[in-house]
Amino acid sequence: MKRFGFSKLILILGLVFIYAPMLILVIYSFNASRLVTVWGGWSVQWYVGLLDNDQLMGAVMRSLEIACYTAVAAVALGTMAAFVLTRISRFKGRTMFGGLVTAPLVMPEVITGLSLLLLFVAMAQVIGWPQERGIATIWIAHTTFCASYVAVVVSSRLRELDLSIEEAAMDLGARPWKVFFLITIPMIAPSLAAGGMMSFALSLDDLVLASFVSGPGSTTLPMEVFSAVRLGVKPEINAVASLILLAVSLVTFLVWYFGRRAEERRRKAIQQAIEESAANAWQQPTAQRPVASV
Repeated sequence: MKRFGFSKLILILGLVFIYAPMLILVIYSFNASRLVTVWGGWSVQWYVGLLDNDQLMGAVMRSLEIACYTAVAAVALGTMAAFVLTRISRFKGRTMFGGLVTAPLVMPEVITGLSLLLLFVAMAQVIGWPQERGIATIWIAHTTFCASYVAVVVSSRLRELDLSIEEAAMDLGARPWKVFFLITIPMIAPSLAAGGMMSFALSLDDLVLASFVSGPGSTTLPMEVFSAVRLGVKPEINAVASLILLAVSLVTFLVWYFGRRAEERRRKAIQQAIEESAANAWQQPTAQRPVASV
């Protein structure tokens, strides 16, 4: 009988510490009482009431819109930065460029948000844009922050690639852009997807940067939740958070399910190819087989 070790106990306590608050939040989202701390029975009235809460639903849709824009822009900029860092070995200022790319990872968000705010104010005075801070400024701030994560993830994948495949394609007459889109992109697709999902999650979760660079009418979901929590948690907040947890869980399950099916198909294809090659080896013509001497 295996002993219940200390490491397993710490693992279980850690999982309970992480997921127990989420479970409590989901349970209290069905609370019939308007007081969050008082249980008043089961009800779905707060989920139905979300449809009438234009302010909260507007913040949710605004956050999702900014997160989608940020994921696309961060993947594009981060991938280009990763290619520069991994494929261009020597150029002046390479060390400085690498430091600038990774600086947002270690820079406090308060400093980054204040710097971007001063930048937007100076740009508005010099070139007249942006006239007011809103979705565009939040998108630029989130892209600046998330592109660093994408650059780190993609560059680590690019360093593991076998360059002989790309060189073979170019030797056969393929142009560099065709090699990039047909060979390199499919090989780094998992890292691109990981960077995009990470950027989406970071943008949807950000509060500090959005607080600095947002303006009237551009309140995001974290800002709305933070302002509501200071006056007391509303049941609608629990309902929105539960729906976000449900959506994230469904997306994670679908990614795991289809990834597992693709891996099983790949294994079956490899096994089938091995069996066919072995069968063909045994079915060679008799003339090609060695004949014993008499």
